[in-house]
Amino acid sequence: MNGAGGTPGGVGQFLLGFALAVAGGWMLLNQVTVDGGYWSLGGYNAFGLSLLPFILGVGLLFFNGKSVPGWLLLIAGLVIILAGVLVNLRLYFRPTSLYNTLIMLTLLAGGIGLIARSLRGLPAEPNDPNRPRSE
Repeated sequence: MNGAGGTPGGVGQFLLGFALAVAGGWMLLNQVTVDGGYWSLGGYNAFGLSLLPFILGVGLLFFNGKSVPGWLLLIAGLVIILAGVLVNLRLYFRPTSLYNTLIMLTLLAGGIGLIARSLRGLPAEPNDPNRPRSE
């Protein structure tokens, strides 16, 4: 019977590792605070300016749905908006004790280690009928 990753065995290790990694990842990400803003141009919010290619692209596509410049402007506008939001995110790790930080990192690293170990094949038992025979 095949287990995790198509290798024999390892399903229990995989599930335990997955549970540990999820718990550690959740605890770690729960300590992060995200704050954001948007580009500023001369002290003014530049979000409206980044909407121009998007609006022009939408207008061209309403006029002609097969307009290549319309599609290019629409996609460029979406990329500019997404980049503007992502670039201006600020992430803060909330203060926590060293003990809690070590617990979070141990759960995450241990879970990832168990998942990786479960994907390796287990050695075949000596009396296993599925074991390849060497002659």
